[in-house]
Amino acid sequence: MLPDDETDNLRRIPLFAAFEPAAVQALAYSLETRLLRAGDVLFQQGEESDGGYVLMLGAIGLSAHDDMKTSHVIQPWALIGEMALVAPSRRPVTARALEPSTLLKITRPFFHQLLEQHPKTAAQVREFFRARLMDFTRHAASNLTAAD
Repeated sequence: MLPDDETDNLRRIPLFAAFEPAAVQALAYSLETRLLRAGDVLFQQGEESDGGYVLMLGAIGLSAHDDMKTSHVIQPWALIGEMALVAPSRRPVTARALEPSTLLKITRPFFHQLLEQHPKTAAQVREFFRARLMDFTRHAASNLTAAD
């Protein structure tokens, strides 16, 4: 269970911003805490995904190459593995703690159960991912046009 101010922090994450209050509460009550030391690997590129993580404290570096050079740094209150909440996939990057970090794990089965129990939230989540897909499609199309 998270304190109320931490529950408010969950709402800062775009996917959770439109959740019904009861859905955010259910999420906050059910998250598993994961503690990492600096250098610990959260997940490896190519691993099968089983859910997402909310970074509460610390910093997580993402790397997409074998040299483990950090290409992106995730700061608190961010969701790592957003798509893994919806469907199975392979992790596209390796995620490693750059400093001691606290994360909250959201498993895919729990996320699906939460959406079944909160139909309004499920509708908002569908719209969220539809908009993301539309933005991705537009961006990809403009990159293809620019490359011609």
